Amino acid sequence: MTDRPSYLPEHLALLPNAEAAEFLTEGLLTGREDVPSIKLNQVTDPLAHSHRRGELSPVRNLAEDAMAHCRHNGLKATQADAWLAPRLHAALRLTRREAADPGLWNYLALGVAPDYVVWRHLPEPKDGKVAKVAAERFRGQYHKQAFARLWWAAELFRDGPAYEPVVTACGNQDILNTALRMSVINHRPTAQAIVRLVEKGGITTGREVNALAGAVNASAATLMYDVIAPDAERESRSLLGWIDESEDARQVSRTKLPTGPDEEPAPALSVSRLVDYFSDLFADAPVRGRDALEDVEGED
Repeated sequence: MTDRPSYLPEHLALLPNAEAAEFLTEGLLTGREDVPSIKLNQVTDPLAHSHRRGELSPVRNLAEDAMAHCRHNGLKATQADAWLAPRLHAALRLTRREAADPGLWNYLALGVAPDYVVWRHLPEPKDGKVAKVAAERFRGQYHKQAFARLWWAAELFRDGPAYEPVVTACGNQDILNTALRMSVINHRPTAQAIVRLVEKGGITTGREVNALAGAVNASAATLMYDVIAPDAERESRSLLGWIDESEDARQVSRTKLPTGPDEEPAPALSVSRLVDYFSDLFADAPVRGRDALEDVEGED
């Protein structure tokens, strides 16, 4: 099985897409080979800053601890997402501009923790075929790449400094696979309302989550959520101050959720309005299998 890189420098780096493609070998994708880490680090670009948040070891340690957390507690690899996402976000302390650079995520997946990517995303073999990690888990879009998807989920679903909604969102693979890619999730009350409905327990199955996400996204084409449920005006000072604090911040806790930037949460009234509205949308949304179940229950 793919092992941790034999060479780990002191700081993170950027690995451009063109250079990353060279390391996406069949052996790596099937988990049978390691990444030639010395060769990889010869084609990287340095980060634009040399701050403490750019140190490599905290991220490497988080990847190892996420795997250990699941193994020790008998959890599936998919359950690492909810544990790792808030901690990765708090450890990196990025601006959205920095997070938009795919070179950083390429480097995390190939230069820092390729063993984690293989462990997390290698599927079970089927029909006698060799199992293979999708290349997009190493180098792919923000909602597919192994580490980018977790960071962006934490960024879009956190409620100001609180990461609890992130745990809920990342604990449901259908939210990560469907809702994360919808542009409407950039509206914080919308993101929080979806999480709130999942937390209430009325929406539990993958089919139900997908039906809700589809209904919310379709409705956004005709109804401006930011008009009926306005968000608080956001300013960059809190985020930049949080980033500056990384120079003196302690290691991210493994047992308690970290605290994000001291931003104002999404307005409670706006979230409440959308919870009610989305509940009505979901009641009328087609959910495969639900009508048949209701028909059977109606016969009793």
